[in-house]
Amino acid sequence: MSEKTPQPTEVAEAPETRPGVPGALAAPARDARSAQNSQSAQSAMFPDGTGPSANPVGDRHERRIRSFQPRRSRVTAAQRDALLRLWPEWGVEIDGDRRLDLDELFDTLPPGSPVVLEIGFGMGEATVRMAADDPATGILAADVHTPGQGNLLGQAERQGLSNVRVANGDAIILLREMLAPGSLAGIRVFFPDPWPKKRHHKRRIVQPEFVELAASRLRPGGLLHCATDWEPYAEQMLQVLTDCPALENTQADGGFAPRPDFRPLTRFERQGLDKGHVVRDLLFRRLP
Repeated sequence: MSEKTPQPTEVAEAPETRPGVPGALAAPARDARSAQNSQSAQSAMFPDGTGPSANPVGDRHERRIRSFQPRRSRVTAAQRDALLRLWPEWGVEIDGDRRLDLDELFDTLPPGSPVVLEIGFGMGEATVRMAADDPATGILAADVHTPGQGNLLGQAERQGLSNVRVANGDAIILLREMLAPGSLAGIRVFFPDPWPKKRHHKRRIVQPEFVELAASRLRPGGLLHCATDWEPYAEQMLQVLTDCPALENTQADGGFAPRPDFRPLTRFERQGLDKGHVVRDLLFRRLP
């Protein structure tokens, strides 16, 4: 099951959701050409920093195998309008050049409020529902899919939510360079690309290096929450998370968790369940 929706109308856009994963190899040349085309289109769409950049990090950090794959997409007029109006206030470029002050970023919440990082949010419907259900928690939602970024910002505005910020770029750089150790109350990775072919498993985001980095950014008691409907990936996730000494499984039997009430059941997930897919949640807690 893939939480991706074909988008209508307007301006050609940039890469789709799925953040990076540590590795050593550069993306294929075909992906590089696609990224260059997307960057040119996005620069024309959002000149002079008026919206999310096509390549916020530039060449300042090393390239790695990535778990997201660039594709061309379309931005509707409403999505573009939301980005132009709201990005300067609610958008974050993942440039790797600074450490974020989360109290300053979520200045509409009391200082010290919990902040959760969501990696890969698709079109943002579930993010908005979680933000509305828990207005005292800030949600920093990271993705590279411009239509989804615009859709999330527009929905948050329409619902009067002030606890959502949208980060544009590679989530690994965000975690490694821009978030302080122990700064997050939670990290959510819902339905990442399973990369089902064996030769592509290296592109999966939930790898030992990612889990170690993610755990270091959680405060004691913070939750790393993953979900997938791809059973082999679920088994890999369980093994990798179990092997991380900084985390403990919230399930006494060491297995998968029931879907918690705070994770909405999306229409994509319902479609998968109707097809007989088994959805697995994994909730691991940061040890003191």
